[in-house]
Amino acid sequence: MENIRNFCIIAHIDHGKSTLADRLLQETQTISDRELKEQTLDDMDLERERGITIKSHAIQMQYNYHGKDYTLNLIDTPGHVDFSYEVSRSIAACEGALLIVDASQGIQAQTISNLYLALNNDLIIIPVLNKMDLPGAMPEEVMDQIEDLILCEREDIIPASGKTGLGVEKILESIVKKIPHPSGDENKPLKALIFDSVFNPFRGVIAYFRIFEGKVKKGQAIKFYHTQNNYHADEIGIMGMEMIPQQEVGVGNVGYLIAGIKEAKEIKVGDTITYEENPTNAPVQGFEDVKPMVFAGLYPVDTDDFEELRESMSKLQLNDASLVFEPESSTALGFGFRCGFLGMLHMEIIQERLEREFGLTVITTVPNVSYKAIKSDKSVVIVNNPTDLPEPNYINYVEEPYINAQIITQADFVGAIITLCIEKRGMLKNQVYLTQDRVELTFEMPLAEVVFDFFDKLKTVSKGYASFDYYPIDYQQSKLVKLDILISSKPVDALSAIIHRDKAYEYGKKICAKLKELIPRQQFEIPIQAAIGTKVISRETIKALRKDVTAKCYGGDITRKRKLLEKQKAGKKRMRQVGRVEIPQSAFMAVLKIND
Repeated sequence: MENIRNFCIIAHIDHGKSTLADRLLQETQTISDRELKEQTLDDMDLERERGITIKSHAIQMQYNYHGKDYTLNLIDTPGHVDFSYEVSRSIAACEGALLIVDASQGIQAQTISNLYLALNNDLIIIPVLNKMDLPGAMPEEVMDQIEDLILCEREDIIPASGKTGLGVEKILESIVKKIPHPSGDENKPLKALIFDSVFNPFRGVIAYFRIFEGKVKKGQAIKFYHTQNNYHADEIGIMGMEMIPQQEVGVGNVGYLIAGIKEAKEIKVGDTITYEENPTNAPVQGFEDVKPMVFAGLYPVDTDDFEELRESMSKLQLNDASLVFEPESSTALGFGFRCGFLGMLHMEIIQERLEREFGLTVITTVPNVSYKAIKSDKSVVIVNNPTDLPEPNYINYVEEPYINAQIITQADFVGAIITLCIEKRGMLKNQVYLTQDRVELTFEMPLAEVVFDFFDKLKTVSKGYASFDYYPIDYQQSKLVKLDILISSKPVDALSAIIHRDKAYEYGKKICAKLKELIPRQQFEIPIQAAIGTKVISRETIKALRKDVTAKCYGGDITRKRKLLEKQKAGKKRMRQVGRVEIPQSAFMAVLKIND
């Protein structure tokens, strides 16, 4: 146990975590040069294509230092704000963290939030100044920032480069010297934290755990503390590039468990594994509970695929514990699921994974956040779906979630960013100059304004220099209304949205204009309306396809023509009463991009 070190890598997005992890694997000869590829630990196609880490990845390395063999358990973490839940899980299983800062960009918002997450868990921080090989690197300036942030000595900061391999040896030495070995008594009952799980179609659910007390042997009877399910440890082992089976995994180590678990819901990330006969009396205090930020409906294109979608979602949930879903139905789209995501990127990733891994194409409804409606009798209704909002005459007021947004940018863009945040109903709370040309802005903003396209617009106005991080604070009263979209006077619940009254008119107008473009013309007239309650605030009309019925009628009295036109008019009216309008999938997708 003295020779074990558990650590994770934390940083802002794109500061070189995965590349540095590759160099560590290479240096410890965990992977041969022949097997090495870019982002070795990112095993999803999606991760490779986008160049981002979505899932945490655990791997064990062997390192010889002064003639002594050490076992290093590394957990690589994502950097994007949407996946901070993954980071909290990884941190719970470690004693130390490598804090990586890009030498050309300096401290960013996500660097700070991940650092605080690690400090709250009492982790030892090793600061690493990465990308030293870049021509735009500013080592002196960034070192000053790191010193101010974590109050360390300048010589403690390790200059490194994931590309050239600079400083990798020094990082490994620091891990051995500075990060404490895990503590725990192997004679006590087993107490292990499940920090991740994956689904294997041949072997069932594979749980990744970190042992805090006791040890686990192959074939032993075990129990999951919270679900109270009993299993046999069919296979246990450690994680190299491949899974390496072991007869026993001892205290302080990180490993995997295969116990013939077939159902995704039988396992809960954050649960404690213990002995069936002699269980521990205190489970591991896991990491924070997942709080979905954005809600949207996912519906299969073909309604027959509903069961398949349910199964696929369960398997995804197992692999991504931050996904929450429950069944719902819509009059326009049939049966589907109301899903909770951590942000818009998370939603996009889930959609892509459903398509790639399970071959399912889904329709997504307008994303929204979770609201609280306070009714006249003082009861509170949680509204995750616009259709759940009670009628206006039963509501006293509606509250919406607010966040504390932290933006770090160059001084030149402060004006443009403040203007953008005020447009999004933000309130400037604080403004601190970190250096002469780097400013930290703190805003209080409604979450609903942030989830859609705020991040893209922020990058646009700051020419890509601003970094953004947020955390929820509380609910505040707002003037919110439910905007319904009616097509041929029938409401389409999938297009409904809860929106601030001041922006409702503009939004309604945009949606109607967009739907007019996308819905194909029919033989009858189709009115498209946006309404708040019974009040219509915007209207567009798709004109009917008309045949020239008077073409063959030449000469004679005008009344002959009029008679034919009246006959056509009556036919169109009758058609409108019985006609159905199919809304194409592109219309639902276009609503998501309405503000572009």
